[in-house]
Amino acid sequence: MSNTWKIYMLAIVSFLVGTSEFIIAGILDKVASDIGVSLSAAGQLITVFSLAYAFGTPLLMGVTARMERRKLLLYSLLVFVIGNGVAIAFSGFGFLMGSRIILALGTGVFVVTALTVAAKIAPAGKQASAIATLVMGFSTALIIGVPLGRVVASAYDWRLIFGGIGILGLLAMLMIYFTIPQTESEQPVPIRQQLALLKQPKIAIALTVTFFWIGGYSIVYTYISPFLLEITGMSEKWVSIGLFAFGIFSLIGSKLGGFSTDRWGAPRTLIGGMLFHAAALVLLTLAAHSPVIVFMLLMLWSFSAWSSGPTQQYHLISLAPEASGIMLSLNSSVLQLAMAAGAGIGGVIVEQSSLASISWIGAAGVAVSAGIATISLRLSRSRSASLQKTVEEKSLQELGA
Repeated sequence: MSNTWKIYMLAIVSFLVGTSEFIIAGILDKVASDIGVSLSAAGQLITVFSLAYAFGTPLLMGVTARMERRKLLLYSLLVFVIGNGVAIAFSGFGFLMGSRIILALGTGVFVVTALTVAAKIAPAGKQASAIATLVMGFSTALIIGVPLGRVVASAYDWRLIFGGIGILGLLAMLMIYFTIPQTESEQPVPIRQQLALLKQPKIAIALTVTFFWIGGYSIVYTYISPFLLEITGMSEKWVSIGLFAFGIFSLIGSKLGGFSTDRWGAPRTLIGGMLFHAAALVLLTLAAHSPVIVFMLLMLWSFSAWSSGPTQQYHLISLAPEASGIMLSLNSSVLQLAMAAGAGIGGVIVEQSSLASISWIGAAGVAVSAGIATISLRLSRSRSASLQKTVEEKSLQELGA
């Protein structure tokens, strides 16, 4: 098997672990009904997953930094399989919470390790493409995994989804064992060194953009299935179709977001995308009782929301190009914290106010993010102009001498 196919195989496994993260949002109402808890309580299954991912992954990657990479891939998948096993073997909300924490730890370590392995086995000059392939695999879970899970949960028991994912996880372990070569461990980057970047105001502000953007998104997405069923009145079939369309347009938005950043620059793409994102969420409530309009708004929402992804990552890397890996790692942790916060806040809104109110609050979060992004980009631009002026003045002084 060529290294290119090995990278695609890792992408397929990334799709599998990605499905385990995103699937809960697609079947939240069924999980809540089956285990006898409220929608807001069930939403905390997303909160605990994201918190465990955000805090657990950097710590585990630090502890296992010197472990051979193929072995680490296998161990992380074993943890992943155990997490799925807990979900089907034990009943009760507490065990399901425990399952989500175990799944988050296995998923986080696998994704980070797979990215490093893919970059190392990629042909020369193709490292970035290899990483993009794995990210695409993980993101595809949103397009195929979530609606497919909704269909399975509608026809059968939702626990079968985790049973199937667990079995596929075992098969993935065998594939990795026989195809992925042993890969050297890495020199660990101390947590203190990673967090030191947060002391820089420009970076702290830029990461705040990620927090409010994803937080606003998560408030609504966590409860999108019950929203479509109860508020919009969609049928099970159309909820599955809606989730599939949502995933397709998130992929298109991500692709065009990268193109737009290259063509028209980060400020227009990032701020414009967030403004459309906020507008789509406001309109979602205003047109909540019209399935046709809501269906179209779902596509606008996912397209605009994910157009910001590559632009924000590009912006963060440009702020600290010498520490791009650490910046992306920090952004990933902030993203997961935002998912946790969004799911938690959404649960409070559903419990204390109404399910229909979530899109208003989500829109407010995204609007705040657009405002902070404007400040962040202006600071970045003024800093670049200042550096350019300093370089020019130094060059003139050298010529004069």
